[in-house]
Amino acid sequence: MLGFTGKLLRVNLTDKTIKKENLNLEDAKKYLGARGLGTKYFMNEVDPKVEPFSSDNKLIFMTGPLTGTLATSAGRYEVVAKAPLTGTIGASNSGGHFGPELKYAGYDGIIFEGKSEKPVYLYINDDEVELRDAEHLWGKNVLETTDTLLGEVGDDARVACIGPGGEKLVLFATVMNDKHRAAGRSGLGAVMGSKNLKAVTVKGSKSVEVAKPKEFLEICKKSRKMLKDHTVTGAGLAAYGTEVLVNILNQSGALPTRNWRDGGIFEHADETAGETLTEKYLIRNKGCFGCNMGCGRVTRIPDGKFKSFGEGPEYEAGWSYGADCGVRNLEAICKANFICNELGIDPITMGSTIACAMELYDKGILTREELGRDLTFGDDEGIVEFTRMTGNREGFGDTMAMGSYRMAELYGHPELSMSVKKQEMPAYDGRGVQGMGLEYATSNRGGCHVRGYLTSPEVLGIPAKLDPLVTTDKAPWLKTFQDLTAVVDSAGICLFTTFGIGLPEIAEMIRTALGWECSDAEILQIGERIWNLEKLFNLEAGFTKEDDTLPERLLKEPLPSGPAKGKVNELDVMLKEYYEVRGWGEDSVPTEEKLKELAIKYK
Repeated sequence: MLGFTGKLLRVNLTDKTIKKENLNLEDAKKYLGARGLGTKYFMNEVDPKVEPFSSDNKLIFMTGPLTGTLATSAGRYEVVAKAPLTGTIGASNSGGHFGPELKYAGYDGIIFEGKSEKPVYLYINDDEVELRDAEHLWGKNVLETTDTLLGEVGDDARVACIGPGGEKLVLFATVMNDKHRAAGRSGLGAVMGSKNLKAVTVKGSKSVEVAKPKEFLEICKKSRKMLKDHTVTGAGLAAYGTEVLVNILNQSGALPTRNWRDGGIFEHADETAGETLTEKYLIRNKGCFGCNMGCGRVTRIPDGKFKSFGEGPEYEAGWSYGADCGVRNLEAICKANFICNELGIDPITMGSTIACAMELYDKGILTREELGRDLTFGDDEGIVEFTRMTGNREGFGDTMAMGSYRMAELYGHPELSMSVKKQEMPAYDGRGVQGMGLEYATSNRGGCHVRGYLTSPEVLGIPAKLDPLVTTDKAPWLKTFQDLTAVVDSAGICLFTTFGIGLPEIAEMIRTALGWECSDAEILQIGERIWNLEKLFNLEAGFTKEDDTLPERLLKEPLPSGPAKGKVNELDVMLKEYYEVRGWGEDSVPTEEKLKELAIKYK
């Protein structure tokens, strides 16, 4: 089937065997690729009750059929495993150039099994594949690891690796590729570390063939022009990056501030926003493979105590260290984000965990003796110091490495963790954007904004403007967004493309690349199938309807100021309708009729 290479690598780290096997084309037709197909392979082979750090937990790298093609922003791949932070199905998406290079080497994905006795890395050069010793890399950060490996295998290779965070099993460690791109959420870098797998290097010289080259080229050209002509994708993201959202969400009254305690408005938002980042610290913007948006930021703090150079921060990282921690110093925010990239840890969870610790300290629950220093809202040096400590599991950073929920629970106050299914919610207050609250509660991987981004219609008015303060029709909108996002993730293109193109363009790229004869609705149903499969995993792993909820703060504490003043999230109203439009029972379990309709075979 064109679009795919048709081959997978299966790497047993325990006995050091490497096998090349044919792709399961039947599953590929039903689950598309990347997130969907990776999850299907995982569920075919792994017990949902597996412990995340058990050698029985597998780690899957999977590309999509559009990855590495001329499709716009087709640089994405997915990392799949049972997630240490949440215990849910973990599927984390990354861009850059690693995914396309894997396709060019001739492989749609890699399945890692077992655990190596000693640190190793996987070397791929087209048909040449071998496990190599990585003891000399253990302890090195992401930048050092990448540079060392490029010196060993050639600077034309692509590298995905973990830093000290993954080695030390920080529960929110990331898999980093191209130094600054991350499969960032849920702790899949820690799964990689638990297997003593330090890195994967890949070089490829092949190409990706599509079924209808002429028609595929035409829809790719059309999609790129639509993105170029769109206000968000053609100008906004290139000019200011995702940090442009700081002022937008602040003006909407939905920017969570000081561990979500002080409402949706941060009085120093402008000092931490994308406009300020661009004016003071931006060197240039940067795009991933095949991108014509260029939302990435290459930034430099030229001098002072936060002197640094790297990429970012993105909006969620800038928020977690900024408004969420009450920090107005953009240099400190950049420095903390750079450290996350170097150590290989998720800045959303990291900043949110520090914010939670700040509130615990403010309430007298955490003490100076336990922390080793004071830690108050607005502490710019504190966000940098505790990030470094956590990535290396030093001092109180060893406790923070569990994430905010387990840390707060340890001190008897789990309600102060702003998380869902133990994963920290990103930078949109569900009291001020009601649909995003529903998205957090129902996300299959815990608190997450990129599994059904209702901020797009609720705040940005894309593709239509919805009132963010009402609950009406949010459930059907969310279902559509969640299903479409599953298609986008599984195809291997960037979610940001959906600001400027929609299902018709995405479906046509898939059809012409693969030679499929199917409707837009049938393509969208693949996304629904993926969503239901992920839900089945979580149910088998022990999650229930009771886990589809939000922190008490969002449900009971009204926003104190701004456009959404007095609002709580009305989750109960939306959740009932959500289960109905999903075709699930009141217990949140997909009905037999729904599973038959989607042709899902599991167990």
